[in-house]
Amino acid sequence: MIVASLQYHMCRMSNTSIAVLGTQWGDEGKGKIVDMLTPNFSVVARYQGGHNAGHTVYVKGQKFVLHLIPSGILHPGVTCVIGNGVVVDPKALFKEIDELARMGIAVDGRLRISEKAHVILPYHRELDVLSEARRGERKIGTTSRGIGPAYEDKIGRRGIRVCDLLSDFPALQEEVRENVSARNRIIKDSTLDWRPVFDQLVADGERMRPWVNDVSLFLWQAMKEGKSVMFEGAQATLLDIDHGTYPFVTSSNASVGGVCTGLGVSPKAIGGVLGVAKAYTTRVGEGPLPTELSGELAERLRESGQEYGASTGRPRRCGWYDAVVVRYSARINGLDALALTKLDVLDGLSEVKLCTGYRTAQGLLTEFPANLKTLASAEPVYETMPGWSSPTKGAKRMDDLPVEARRYVQRLEEVSGVSCAIISTGSDREETIVRPDSAITSWFGESVRA
Repeated sequence: MIVASLQYHMCRMSNTSIAVLGTQWGDEGKGKIVDMLTPNFSVVARYQGGHNAGHTVYVKGQKFVLHLIPSGILHPGVTCVIGNGVVVDPKALFKEIDELARMGIAVDGRLRISEKAHVILPYHRELDVLSEARRGERKIGTTSRGIGPAYEDKIGRRGIRVCDLLSDFPALQEEVRENVSARNRIIKDSTLDWRPVFDQLVADGERMRPWVNDVSLFLWQAMKEGKSVMFEGAQATLLDIDHGTYPFVTSSNASVGGVCTGLGVSPKAIGGVLGVAKAYTTRVGEGPLPTELSGELAERLRESGQEYGASTGRPRRCGWYDAVVVRYSARINGLDALALTKLDVLDGLSEVKLCTGYRTAQGLLTEFPANLKTLASAEPVYETMPGWSSPTKGAKRMDDLPVEARRYVQRLEEVSGVSCAIISTGSDREETIVRPDSAITSWFGESVRA
């Protein structure tokens, strides 16, 4: 079995801790990769984002959709951490915990929430909806779940943290009163009473109390004891607030730097970085997507890949694989290897394409531009390769793939500048190829096998 094999070799790793993050615009399948690797780690720690992220995991045909809690929660004995870089909606958190309990997954004793994490409040959702409405045609395409306004309050030094819900209630009361008053000055067609908001926060804090922890200290102690940690990212590099396609981005650092700021760990704690990339490209929401397809082919990828948002159900925009994007992510994050997902979605196509550069008014670009106008008007430069008629779905060894699929993977590696250590050929844990001839062997041993 893949998981058992990885677990066997992990004992030879010297407890390396690694980061797993997205290299495109999100929805790359990070949930499956994190879930598959989790048995090899003691702790899985989420470092940024909110419940706008959706990680879908299939275990023996059963579907789990996680929004705040790391995908590692599905494995008994593994501790899951929600870091200070995450913004937490208590209502969404409790709903997720209750749903997991209904499905037989208990979190008590295995969940840690940073006392420094900021809280999403009811008026954050209202402000999110209002902000999108005011943008009109310039809308970002957010999930309108209050994530952006919560980060705004954090940066504006008026946010409310988890630790604030547990003590010094007079100070919390004053902060809530001030914030609700500011909300009422912005949204004038309705008035929000601060008292119910305060009372609910106190009740939320009481339920959260058993899980609240000094996460930075917890992780430091765990690693000091020789335990390995997997740092889990949400969204992806091209949605990073600093390095993504601004302003069509999320409100946090989804790239590798967010690990340190979002969990309170040293850069030295990151022993390796595994990027997750889809065998084609998708994006939810607004913003440029150079390889975007339309018509029958786009619909074919969308339906075959079930490209609908795990959090919102919104259809994803689909396009060919963009090596310029992944090459950029490899540089930004210092990727050691890739986990390539959804190769099976391309089964049956007569030909497949990959983008190696952009034709622009400034000439041919092979590096990702910061200017959105340049990106929006860019014409992708494609390489066309033969498709494959034999299925890749469920393949567990490279030799099981059609020769055309193997050549496609090889070419993706060449133009992206990073090797594919893992290749996902289906939604289940076991539908995976783990390659022994890539950088991942430095973590899992010299003879990793499926």
